[in-house]
Amino acid sequence: MLQLLLELAPCLLCGMALGRVRPRWRHHLAPLLLRWGVPISLVGLLLKGGLHSGNLQVALLSLVLTGGGLLLTQHPWCQCLLPRRSLQLGAVVGNTAYFGLPVALALLPPEALSFSITYDLVGTLVTWSLGPLLLNGERARPGQLLQQLLATPVVQALLVAVPLLISPWHAPIAAALWWPARLVIWLMLLLVGMRLGLLLGQRIEPTGLRPALLIKLLGLPAVALLFTRALGWAPLLRDALVLQAAAPTAMSVLLLAEASTQQSRESLPAAQLVLWSTLLSLISVPLWAWLLNQPTVAM
Repeated sequence: MLQLLLELAPCLLCGMALGRVRPRWRHHLAPLLLRWGVPISLVGLLLKGGLHSGNLQVALLSLVLTGGGLLLTQHPWCQCLLPRRSLQLGAVVGNTAYFGLPVALALLPPEALSFSITYDLVGTLVTWSLGPLLLNGERARPGQLLQQLLATPVVQALLVAVPLLISPWHAPIAAALWWPARLVIWLMLLLVGMRLGLLLGQRIEPTGLRPALLIKLLGLPAVALLFTRALGWAPLLRDALVLQAAAPTAMSVLLLAEASTQQSRESLPAAQLVLWSTLLSLISVPLWAWLLNQPTVAM
């Protein structure tokens, strides 16, 4: 647990301080990370963790959690709790790349990395395919969706990593990329902190923020835990899935809200949800990790 806090807190706090005093730095750091750093990091993590039979299980259950969760948020009762579309999306889609992967690195063995990245892949597909549709209330062309998905770092990393995994050179390449991959993870956390630093001091929270926080930080990981226990999954699969489900709201929700036709209505709820879910997850994620290590749950 201490390792998790040492992994996350310093980068986030330093990023928040930099975001307040040097707000323009993120404009230089973010494109480099998204274009080169994140794909290279994910390739290194995938090569380190490898692919296992449980990846398909994780992908299917991740699709149920994220896709099914978005469908449930469209129910009239849920829409009363979550009146803004950005809250409906943010209550389900987690920051699995920038936050969830550092959590997995700190708390789980390397064999679990591919499961965590699989969850991130599914979340990315759901976010960039259904997210714009939900926020704009309109349909997107299939070609446009495919272009958006191919531009995401996790898909680019998969296209590079899968051929390398079946090549005879994957072990030395994995060893060479391991520490660069960790460095990118720390820079990603720094970038998240810089973004959060700019969100501090905004006006009062919008209606529906508390239900969205409860769903994202407690409800979604609880459902993941119940599903994995009911299916009798191995502890490594279960822990990877639950901790990824417990990740705070994805930064992409804020980016999509700011780029949507409903920007004036959706930007503030998205920003508040990203900010408070990330800060509160510094408490909730260690609690979930502690719960997963309890004998009654670990059995």
